[in-house]
Amino acid sequence: MVKQAVVFPGQGAQRPGMALDFVEQFDVSKQVFDQANQALPFDIVDLIQSEEEKLNLTEYTQPCILTAEMAMFVALKKYFGYQPQYFAGHSLGEYTALVAVGAMPLEVAVKLVHLRGQLMQKAVPAGEGSMAAIINDGLAVDEIRSLCDSFEVDVANDNSPTQVVASGRKEGVDQVIVALEPEVEAGMRVVPLVVSAPFHSRYMAVIEDQFKQALNEVRGELDAPKATKVISNFLGNFHTGDTDDLIDALTRQISGTVRWRDNMKMLIDVADEIVEVGPNRPLRGFFKAMDSNIKAVIDVRSANKAFGTPQEVS
Repeated sequence: MVKQAVVFPGQGAQRPGMALDFVEQFDVSKQVFDQANQALPFDIVDLIQSEEEKLNLTEYTQPCILTAEMAMFVALKKYFGYQPQYFAGHSLGEYTALVAVGAMPLEVAVKLVHLRGQLMQKAVPAGEGSMAAIINDGLAVDEIRSLCDSFEVDVANDNSPTQVVASGRKEGVDQVIVALEPEVEAGMRVVPLVVSAPFHSRYMAVIEDQFKQALNEVRGELDAPKATKVISNFLGNFHTGDTDDLIDALTRQISGTVRWRDNMKMLIDVADEIVEVGPNRPLRGFFKAMDSNIKAVIDVRSANKAFGTPQEVS
């Protein structure tokens, strides 16, 4: 039996119209959007169709991406027979993975990530935070981390052997960029990211207590044993199956490094085939840097290419 894994991208993968072709074609996809709409104070379809500027605001981006990814995933299960055994997601995508495996109800998840986005934006006012991708073959992550720390900047994402992302106050990230100028002359690339806050940095820690309280309020609806098939960004390993551990890992993920390279190593070790499911395919390049080729499903057309003609699977 071929062992399969699914991975879900996070914030930055959004695009207008995402997953609406699934909604038009598959009943289960429409049901996901209907469930999310009942749980949220705004209409996701309207927002995705016509409010691109709002779609890029983190409090809306997060529940919209999660809903779109789940709408795609349930259709792949019902109509394409896709049944992965292992699950992972990048940052926000970890919540999609938890919903997909049955460890967290969709209605609970969209409310949590809506709150998560609101809190993240409030933690650091817009314009005061910054992030930058640092790209280089043979990247020495420990050296980058040490340099960042000297300017009170954090490694937000350890994405691959060739990319990390620095995150912190704008002045600190600017200082890191200046300090890396000699490396840039030698071939390194440093790409400032368009973001509204310094995600996965020490400056997000101020919201963790409030978010943990929200997680504890829904602990009775979490099925932590099912999460043992999901890899934690914070731990770099599979979730333990303990509810307290799950809540702690999701809380600390907010200010902690997304250990995506470790996540990929785990998946490559256990799975024969990996599929990225989301509105865009940013994770495919990270796997390629690990010498692993994965499939990507971003719309119905690419689902047909990956899995063949859809038909209802019992």
